[in-house]
Amino acid sequence: MNKDKFKYDIHSLVKAFYPAEDVQVLTTEELETRENTDGANNAPDIRIDLLEDEGHIDISFLQEEGRYTSETVECDSVADSDASASTNGSEASLATPKNALKQLLYKGLCEKAGRSLPWGSLTGIRPTRIPMQMIYENKSGKEIRDYMRGTFFVSDEKMDLAYNIAVREKKILDSIDYEDNYSLYIGIPFCPTTCLYCSFTSYPIATWKKTVDTYLSCLEKEIDYVAQAFAGKKLNSVYIGGGTPTTLEPDEMRRLIGYLREKIDLSHCSEFTVESGRPDSITREKLRAMKECGVDRISVNPQTMSDETLKRIGRCHSVAQFIDAYNMAREEGFDNINMDIILGLPGETESDVRHTMAEIEKLRPNDLTVHSLSVKRGSRLAEHIRTNGYFLEGDTGAMMDIAREGAAKMGLTPYYMYRQKNISGNLENTGYAEEGKAGIYNILMMEEVQSIVALGAGTVTKRVYGDGRIERCDNVKDVKLYIEKLDEMIDRKRKLFG
Repeated sequence: MNKDKFKYDIHSLVKAFYPAEDVQVLTTEELETRENTDGANNAPDIRIDLLEDEGHIDISFLQEEGRYTSETVECDSVADSDASASTNGSEASLATPKNALKQLLYKGLCEKAGRSLPWGSLTGIRPTRIPMQMIYENKSGKEIRDYMRGTFFVSDEKMDLAYNIAVREKKILDSIDYEDNYSLYIGIPFCPTTCLYCSFTSYPIATWKKTVDTYLSCLEKEIDYVAQAFAGKKLNSVYIGGGTPTTLEPDEMRRLIGYLREKIDLSHCSEFTVESGRPDSITREKLRAMKECGVDRISVNPQTMSDETLKRIGRCHSVAQFIDAYNMAREEGFDNINMDIILGLPGETESDVRHTMAEIEKLRPNDLTVHSLSVKRGSRLAEHIRTNGYFLEGDTGAMMDIAREGAAKMGLTPYYMYRQKNISGNLENTGYAEEGKAGIYNILMMEEVQSIVALGAGTVTKRVYGDGRIERCDNVKDVKLYIEKLDEMIDRKRKLFG
């Protein structure tokens, strides 16, 4: 490239077409420096010239015979965002330099690779933002679909998914007094073991058991800050995530949630979730402690119903243990249980997904989140791929169809969705739920319409302003540093919210 601009979008789009390849986006200067240093003489596959001041962009694709073929597109120099272009029909497709660039690049990649992508040229993680914004602008379903097709080449199936989810999200959001209030996220960064695909902040509980008491004291100090700073606001939802929150013992769970209830008014809280994801961390005593404390939504996550795959990805539980944990949660009175599954796990095919969905259908969860595997840079899976090469046993798109059909058979409807970098099949993660069981926190967090105050190591607080502007404040990931620098992090939150 001749300019250091839109690197993320370019990398994401090319990587979506060539997931097994090492994709690098270099400026002209970076390429020259590398050639001078390493003596490399390999020509780039694609050359991009951003000539915004002259109103056009040039892209050249390297051909087999060593020459480049070029294409040019006209553009206007206005604000750049997937959702910020004027939405007056398909003519808006060339409104921004970024959209113009991605259109030209996408068309060239389709021709070069001999295939298209389900989400077209969209690279953002929140595709529902586009139909949501247009719904608020009173655009019709046809106008929204024409815009997504004409601007981003989104397939009919994914357009329908994004549009229908946006309609459901708006209905739920309209029932919540969220604009001047807040939600709370509490991170528990401990796990029984770290899964192969995971890059979240996670520490083995066996090693860090003696640190839990001090960590909870730090969370209590952060809760004190929230109680003081948000005294005049309503708390809409609470989500305790991780890591694995159920690595806490029953008394530790009672201590944390009891302190929260003592300090903060939860009378307006529409949903209290504890992510109890690892079946090997769940006991009847922990379930009872959560129930006693008013937790009304939990996750019990199989990821797959294959014992062989569970071993492969480092989850130290069996399918039978998962079923026992789920049934135990039902016995203890939980009537809103989420399950997570992951499509595209190492060694799995469409047959494995059919089996997983058939077994889940017997259990009838209230909420099912279907993830398409994303290869996280900090995960052991990424290291495995660097050493052993890329893997994909089955067709992730076909797996997604199987999961979608299975969710529909259980009466579950898609209610929220997001995408991730390096996501398998260039697909998406979708939450399906029964009527009245949709995860409120998930919608508030994903649509970024409400401030989320996040407590604990490795968490990210987001302040959402009335004009849609968002500012973030990160807590350090390292548990020891979090404990040492707690006062500094609370001060940063204090400055963020004024």
